Amino acid sequence: MSAFAPTLASRSLPTVKPAARDLLLITAGALFVAALSQVKIPLPLTPVPLTGQTFAVLLVGAALGAKRGFGSLGLYLALGALGLPFFAGGTSGLSYMSGPTLGYLVGFLAAAALTGFLAERGLDRKVSTAILAFLAGQAVIYLFGIAWLSVLLGFQKAILAGLMPFLLGDALKIGAAALALPAAWKLVK
Repeated sequence: MSAFAPTLASRSLPTVKPAARDLLLITAGALFVAALSQVKIPLPLTPVPLTGQTFAVLLVGAALGAKRGFGSLGLYLALGALGLPFFAGGTSGLSYMSGPTLGYLVGFLAAAALTGFLAERGLDRKVSTAILAFLAGQAVIYLFGIAWLSVLLGFQKAILAGLMPFLLGDALKIGAAALALPAAWKLVK
């Protein structure tokens, strides 16, 4: 692989001008994350729900690449901050963003950029390497999320409330994403 492999998004909409294509892809990515954010499962012992967001964030980052992935998650956060029901379970606004999920939401930006960066280096083509890219992205989400929860709850409670309840669900989402993206590549080849 060359240093910068094309992303899945770079293969889409070949007849659309690049700027318009980028805008469409960034918007579609934000809407995809918003849609999967509506999948919300409250968990006991934690103020942070299990959602489909992380699955969407990892896929959007890898499919769009670092810059478009970051832009897509930035748009998602901006629209949710402005009041569109884009966050978990249809919530929105700055008051929601400043609560226990703030670190995770900020981590989405970094995770999308990182998974996009890794996809631009071809790690999204095979299940084995896609798992590595998605694990790295998920680790970044945890890093930001637990750091913010530590401010609110203390480190030990942040680990118990912000990491432990999510490990199994996130492992399943990483596995699903690692199967989906290489399968999508096979379809476009």
